Amino acid sequence: MKSDSTMEYRILGLSGLRVSAIGLGCMGMSHAYGKPADLHEMKELLAYAVDMGYTFFDTAEVYGTPDRPHHNEELLGEALKPQRDRVVIASKFGLRFDAPRPSGPQAIIPDSRPEMIRYSVEESLRRLQTDRIDLYYQHRIDPKISPEEVAGVMADLMREGKILHWGISEATEEYLRRAHKVCPVTAIQNRYSMMARWHENLFPVLEELGIGFVAFSPLANGLLTDCYTADTRFDAKTDYRASMPQFRQESFEQNRKLFGLIERLADEYHATPSQIALAWMMNKHPWIVPIPGTRRLSRLKENIGAADIHLTAEEIRRIDTELDTIGMSDVFGGSPVRQDDYFITQLYTIYTKHKILV
Repeated sequence: MKSDSTMEYRILGLSGLRVSAIGLGCMGMSHAYGKPADLHEMKELLAYAVDMGYTFFDTAEVYGTPDRPHHNEELLGEALKPQRDRVVIASKFGLRFDAPRPSGPQAIIPDSRPEMIRYSVEESLRRLQTDRIDLYYQHRIDPKISPEEVAGVMADLMREGKILHWGISEATEEYLRRAHKVCPVTAIQNRYSMMARWHENLFPVLEELGIGFVAFSPLANGLLTDCYTADTRFDAKTDYRASMPQFRQESFEQNRKLFGLIERLADEYHATPSQIALAWMMNKHPWIVPIPGTRRLSRLKENIGAADIHLTAEEIRRIDTELDTIGMSDVFGGSPVRQDDYFITQLYTIYTKHKILV
């Protein structure tokens, strides 16, 4: 295992926004990965993260619980206030939850009306206890609002100093290009891992436009950490993993060759499976920044070690070729998105070697 590593730093595209080479996705401290973690423990963990060199912290207005729907922003506001000038805080707007479901991922409703963006940014600033949000993402595309209109609001908020940069989560090429023409986009944040590679077709566009790529769920919601088995069970009421296809019992056998590939690379580079999965994407482009989540100090330390693993372009191509040819289970593709009176079933967006099934 790579340990006692020093954090490295990267620039997201051509924006000038400097962040730690590995960020910290904070959603799981409050939402979707079991009951919210102990507030005092998470505040201590976030303080440790800053001391270790983490500067890039990711949250959103909808990361919370039914009784505390904005728990995560509130947590970061309290924990990072003493360190505010040392960190980059990213948050998100443009989603609200549908009526609660008894279990599994809650359905989400996109809402990027200008008046709602204005309301969201003011509330996030208040909860985060700050006068600016360093990177503000549109959480999901709202088909009812044009990218030009959203980008125009972002430009206004930047002129007012309420946000410093903006981005789009789960961006498509057309939407990204149109928005970027109105107000330059600093980064997109999309799902990306060895099991979820369907956004790689955006890489040439990002290179062309000088936009960074922030990878969420870079460890396939934790599956690639080698910490779970076919016998692992999750609380269906509080933990989304209970309904994720990659955690089904049969999936562990389906992913046996993938696990074998990662284990072989881990042995070769004297690293952990998590470090290999992170290093694989970090070595593809200098503007890719993964944001794995954790509640554990040991994982914070482990993840930093991924930056010490240097893979050549040929090694990356060899790994990608093997990933293209081995069988894998389905992988979670996102919460169901409700549009008017029907669902776009992103929940079971499935990546295969050749296509996406929706």
